[in-house]
This record gives sequence, C-alpha cells and structure tokens, in this order.
Amino acid sequence: MPYLRSSRNPLLRQLGTGVLVVSGLFATALAHADYLWLQPRSSGVHVYAGELSKPLDKLPTLTDVRIAVPEGKTAPAHKQASDHFRLATGEGSTGDMRFTATHVGSDGVLTYYQARLGRNEIKAINDLELVPTESGGNTFRLMFKGRSVAASQVNVDTSEGWRRVLSPAEDGTVSFTPSFPGLYVLEVTARVENGSVTLGGKKYDEVRHTTTLSFEVPR
Repeated sequence: MPYLRSSRNPLLRQLGTGVLVVSGLFATALAHADYLWLQPRSSGVHVYAGELSKPLDKLPTLTDVRIAVPEGKTAPAHKQASDHFRLATGEGSTGDMRFTATHVGSDGVLTYYQARLGRNEIKAINDLELVPTESGGNTFRLMFKGRSVAASQVNVDTSEGWRRVLSPAEDGTVSFTPSFPGLYVLEVTARVENGSVTLGGKKYDEVRHTTTLSFEVPR
C-alpha cells in the first residue's frame, strides 16, 4: 500500500516539538495516497479504503480502531467483508460520525487514519480534522490537535467522478459550493516532521496523518 506523497509549496506551522507539513496533492501521478472514508448505505455507514473512485478490494491491516457517533456514544464496527467495515447508527441522530485507526505500511510509515461523516458539528474531535465554520456550511478549516493550520491543498472527490483541488484563502480556510447531488469526500494528508512516535515498543520516524470529511448532498 503506497504512501509516497511528496510536498509542493507546503505551509508550515510549529506545533509543539514537531512541524506539521501539509502535503500538496498531485506532485506526481503516483503521489496520491490512499485514505479511509465513511459512506452511508442502506444497512448503515460503511468504512472503505483507497480512493472514492477506486476502493481497495481488501482493507489494509488496521489497529487501534475507534468509532465515535453523535451524542458522545460509541458504536460497534462489524467487518462485513474484506473491503469494508459496517458501523451501526442510532435512529434519528443528526450529529457526525468518526472512525480512526492506525496502519503500518510495508515501507515502515506509520499512518493515522481519521475519517468523519457529516458537516453539522463545528468542533474537531480527531487529531487532524476538517471542520465547517458553520453547521452545514461550505467553508472548512483544518484543525490539528485543537489548533488551526493551513492546508496547502484540500482534495475533493465525488461519487459522480468530479474532482477538484482547493487552495486556502488568506485566513487558511477552503471553500466550495457543491453543485450536484451525491457523496463528497474532502481529503488532506499531512506529514509530521521531527515527530517520531513509539507505538507498541517500536519507534517510527515517518509519521503521517490522513483525514477525510464526507457528506451527502441529497437529490
């Protein structure tokens, strides 16, 4: 599973002992990293990996899986098939759902996957998260561990095959107007420089965060 995203004009912010480098998207055709995203289905919310247009046939090996559903509750994750998890949802809930997990690639890179479904809440819970500036809005701010950072680019994929790269405004936010019904997935991948992590007794010098925000525009 490749994670070969190189930076292009990254914006840096000093965060504690490390520097968060928010990577550019298409440095080369091979530089697009896989991500996890949440997608509503008739049987509940599913968690997929890869890209929206090209889901992986098999999920990568994930550890430390955590699910957060609205109202501060938790939900079970069921491995329905090799290609997805299924999350149970509460009836009548209008809040946002989140799924997080870690993965160690064959290249030794530790990746923290963070996925969110919904744009109702204007606060971040995951370490790296795109947050709407107003409930249901089309302007988003990238938050890293409670602090605002500027993404050099935010990638938008849709179920209709429309793709776009968003650049930040002067205040660091990104905006766009969904123009047709379907599922929208906003994605950012970031690398933490000088931010090695020891997990399970092993030290990882290459640490990345991948976050997605998905939402549906109804017909």
